[in-house]
Amino acid sequence: MAQLTFSRLSHLLRTSLYKPPVVRAGTEIKCGPACCLQFTRCQRSVDSKTLQERQKQHMARGLPKQKPITGVKQVIVVASGKGGVGKSTTAVNLALGLMANSPSQSVGLLDADIYGPSIPKLMNLKGNPALSDNNLMIPLTNYGVPCMSMGFLVEDVAPIVWRGLMVMSAIEKLLRQVDWGSLDYLVVDMPPGTGDVQLSITQNIPIAGAVIVSTPQDIALLDARRGAEMFKKVNVPVLGLVQNMSVFQCPNCNHQTHIFGSDGARQLADTLGVQFLGDVPLHLNIREMSDRGKPVVVSSPDSSEAEAYRKVASAVVQRLQEVST
Repeated sequence: MAQLTFSRLSHLLRTSLYKPPVVRAGTEIKCGPACCLQFTRCQRSVDSKTLQERQKQHMARGLPKQKPITGVKQVIVVASGKGGVGKSTTAVNLALGLMANSPSQSVGLLDADIYGPSIPKLMNLKGNPALSDNNLMIPLTNYGVPCMSMGFLVEDVAPIVWRGLMVMSAIEKLLRQVDWGSLDYLVVDMPPGTGDVQLSITQNIPIAGAVIVSTPQDIALLDARRGAEMFKKVNVPVLGLVQNMSVFQCPNCNHQTHIFGSDGARQLADTLGVQFLGDVPLHLNIREMSDRGKPVVVSSPDSSEAEAYRKVASAVVQRLQEVST
């Protein structure tokens, strides 16, 4: 079975982006000095009318028509305005929490962070995806969750130095050229910020809802608010906010310290008029298990931190039911 490598993907992206221009043969116009001025004015008038007509057609087309991902019932995006708030860890444990709460349901995980993919490390997965008979990438699977990431196509330390068009084309292939099978939920780990990738995904596929992850710190909440407002602008339901690293409990004396502040995400949820989905503590076990590729929902299912993720997953499903009615 064939495999898709980074060099092969790069070649496909470049050939799809840089197509030779189409040259149409036309009748050569010859004119003397006397008619040059009249021809120039006429040409400007035609160009102006053509430009106006093209603008009208472009506005009439509007946004790209959304097309569902084959086999996927609902898409949940996990986003944050700022990096370093635990978004990817939350996305992974949310996917596993959805399965833990309803074992009969199937959940997939898509890593949309092209420049900084984290899913391979968090899910303990390596290798190039194989290609199906239909030339679709077959996701790598661990803990019962099929996963797709740009990290499967590059070495761990290899930088991806691509301009915007290449990134958009790669996102399109991750959305459309993956054989997901049949999924109840596809959890998408979005890159930080509110840029091209976020707009491309929200405009091209129907999204059931967005989960915003933030710490209680003021500087993180500023960007979390921008993220929530962006989804509102593109008509994606904001399912709610998750307050990550909400409190640190000393493992020796059990004293609790709010290192990043207290209830900042809860207050922001109230301000925005969206649901507060739950708290996730700042816990050593979450960090250690994530670094080992063993998310706490599966490695420590009886722990309080795993229970926190399962509660978030339950709140997300409840909100999905509310926004769909």
